[in-house]
Amino acid sequence: MEIIVSNNYEALSTKATKAIAEIMSTAPTPLICVASGDSPAGIYKNIVASVNNKTLDISSWSFLGLDEWVGLNGNDEGSCRYHLNRELFTPLQIAADRICFFDGAASNLEQECTVTETFIQKKGGIEIAILGLGLNGHIGMNEPHTAIATRSHVIDLDPLTVAVGQKYFQKPQPLTKGITLGIANLLEAKHIILVVSGAKKAAIVQQVMEGPISEAVPASLLRNHPNCTIYLDEAAAAALS
Repeated sequence: MEIIVSNNYEALSTKATKAIAEIMSTAPTPLICVASGDSPAGIYKNIVASVNNKTLDISSWSFLGLDEWVGLNGNDEGSCRYHLNRELFTPLQIAADRICFFDGAASNLEQECTVTETFIQKKGGIEIAILGLGLNGHIGMNEPHTAIATRSHVIDLDPLTVAVGQKYFQKPQPLTKGITLGIANLLEAKHIILVVSGAKKAAIVQQVMEGPISEAVPASLLRNHPNCTIYLDEAAAAALS
């Protein structure tokens, strides 16, 4: 795993965006997995700006949603799809057939997983997976002790994930389960971009990077990936030795 530390969040986002653009420009079937949340938002802002000023061509890109709250979809303010619609898909006017995203409100969640796995196969695999890092070490909604071999699945949410997730909603939301790409899916991506910012993430960054590689801290499993880069600002990197 390569570690790139920037002075601040804006510099972090700029470096990550540049790397993503370079990788995707040479991909034969460029499928990018996108996470919602605060950490990747700067990357999406940069991508939109670059497309608008015609310095980036994404006409061949396809998009894959990382995860979603069970019970919610893009119609629900606070859902993962809602945020990515607002930050990425709508500003870029991405056609529906170029997006595969879990519908957490679907009646058949196993079918949602099957559709996702089929889409990945059809596109020749994930070129880049953009990930954030949970305070408990989760990636996507793969909570602590999720098996490394797990593929797209429904999972019971950790209480910490439920508590942190409330910030995306106007009023308390009864979050209990998530639907997410599995750790196996993520480790199969050709490139992984892990984006982490802020002092509140410093302790878990230290655990991920310097602690044991273990399913107890899912993000630590990324250290075995041949093309994983973690982009940190100085605050997030503060506890690293």
